[in-house]
Parts: sequence; C-alpha cells; structure tokens
Amino acid sequence: MAGPDMSDDGGKASGAMLAIGELAVRIGVPTHVLRYWETRFPQLKPLQRSGRRRYYRAEDVALAERIHHLLHVQGFTVEGARKALSEAGASAPAVQTPAPPVREPTDRIAAANATAGIPVEALIVLRQRLAAALR
Repeated sequence: MAGPDMSDDGGKASGAMLAIGELAVRIGVPTHVLRYWETRFPQLKPLQRSGRRRYYRAEDVALAERIHHLLHVQGFTVEGARKALSEAGASAPAVQTPAPPVREPTDRIAAANATAGIPVEALIVLRQRLAAALR
C-alpha cells in the first residue's frame, strides 16, 4: 500500500527520478520517442548517468507529460508544441500545473471527436458505409 509520499510507479516516492523505460510506460510512448523529444525540445534534459542511462526528474516528467498532451491529445505538430511551450514558459509562473492524466486511446479518440463536434455514432456509421463500398 502506497503512503502519502509514494506514487503508483512501482512504489517509488513521488519525487523520485524515473528511468526512461519507466517514463515511457507512464505516458504511453516508446523510449525512442522520448529520445527524439530530447532533440526537439531543448527544455527536456534528463540526467545522464554512466552508460548514458537517462533519469528524468519530477520537472522533466511534468514536461514530458505536457509534450505528450500537446502532441497526442491536442494534435499539435512538433513545431507547434515547441512554440506553445516557449510561449507558456515566457508567461507562466515558475510552478507548472500538471498535465491532465493520460487516457486510453479509445477515450482520446472519443474526446477528440466530441470536441470537434462529430458524434462518434456518426463516424461509426460512416466507417461501415465506407467498408461496404469497398467490398
């Protein structure tokens, strides 16, 4: 059972550093994506220990979650996300608000469709009509 200082990440304290694999599982992306983000987002700088192993601090974890939210939930391009982060960094207070929790892919799709004003049922009917037309 996790105490007040513990998180759901294998019993680690909430401020503990995460290895690249742990962060990848937490936000639902492969490790190579995190390494790619490091090349595109200069703010994302994990500690590198012996053997070039990456360890993400709490602020790196929050930033990676924010990048994931911008790219995969809000649909920003990498360049758009970079601009959004640099604009937010210039005008935001020192304390960052945490990114919303990551949902299952079907929830993200339904949420994206709901915000776009397209009912999911209409999309399902359209998909069925297209599939029938291809037969």
